[in-house]
Amino acid sequence: MRFSLLFLILLSAALSPKAQDLVLRIHPRVQGQELELGKETEGFQVETLRFYLGKISLWKGNKMVFQEDNYHLIDAEKPASLEISLNVPTNRAFDHLQFELGVDSLTNVSGAMGGDLDPTLGMYWAWNSGYINFKLEGRSPASPARDHAFEFHLGGYLPPFATVQTVRLPCKTSPRIHLRVDLDQFVTGLDLSKQARVMSPGAEAVELSQKAAQIFSCEE
Repeated sequence: MRFSLLFLILLSAALSPKAQDLVLRIHPRVQGQELELGKETEGFQVETLRFYLGKISLWKGNKMVFQEDNYHLIDAEKPASLEISLNVPTNRAFDHLQFELGVDSLTNVSGAMGGDLDPTLGMYWAWNSGYINFKLEGRSPASPARDHAFEFHLGGYLPPFATVQTVRLPCKTSPRIHLRVDLDQFVTGLDLSKQARVMSPGAEAVELSQKAAQIFSCEE
């Protein structure tokens, strides 16, 4: 009896799918170069970049082959946050990467969180406004604000101004995925002389969140 039980345990372990770490590396870029906070570029400089990536999943065609439920706070000021390790079963081929840019409504109403969702990390407004999904701050001569600053704190989870975005990208099977974030595509697509500050939920935040979702791509 004891031998049979041991045999079943060993057989179960042998048949269980093995897993390996797949690294998702985030590359914020400005004009094709790795982002350097505070560095002046042609037209603007970035001083703060933070955003949430959540519910990361891998797909082969229309079939999801991996998903995790965590939320990750990406902060350009903290290099360690730019790499996410995913424990993916071995031999899982995929051709798309999918994630949420921001925090979904259920998580927003689930009360105080810890880890990357800790409200003390500067990405939370209040219970009725919820999390800031995407935060970009910097300066540009085009901005009429004090010190030529621009500030975009994009969030909101209540209809009709829910801002979380689902991003789906073509991505080849690899143990290391490089996720590019083209910030100049976002900034130069705006008229900073008229729109240099969005700091609360609303129609503007929804529109800019949709623009933010378009600046991601998988590098070959």
